[in-house]
Amino acid sequence: MNEAKAQLKSYRQSPRKVRLVADAVRGKSVGDAIDILTFMPKRAGLPLKKLIASAYANSGRADNMFVKEIRVDAGSTLYRRRPRSKGMANPIRKRTSHVLVILSEAKKPKAKS
Repeated sequence: MNEAKAQLKSYRQSPRKVRLVADAVRGKSVGDAIDILTFMPKRAGLPLKKLIASAYANSGRADNMFVKEIRVDAGSTLYRRRPRSKGMANPIRKRTSHVLVILSEAKKPKAKS
């Protein structure tokens, strides 16, 4: 069975927001996933679309590929401070995401003889 991988590291958006988009394309064919992400009104739509297209190119453009696994993990967190009154400061966590896409070839139905 032919598989292809691609990964995006340190994408500057929180994993919780990226997972909403990733859940919409899990298990879909590559063509359907790219169509869904083209019209997705979320910021993570374009990077995930490029990532799936990259994994598809890594597969050698095999036919009938589908999104077998798409995993969004937390990346490193950038810590910043926001000034507050009386000399205090509140922390701000700028989160990043690591995204892994694995495409797999769908099994073809066996011809009856």
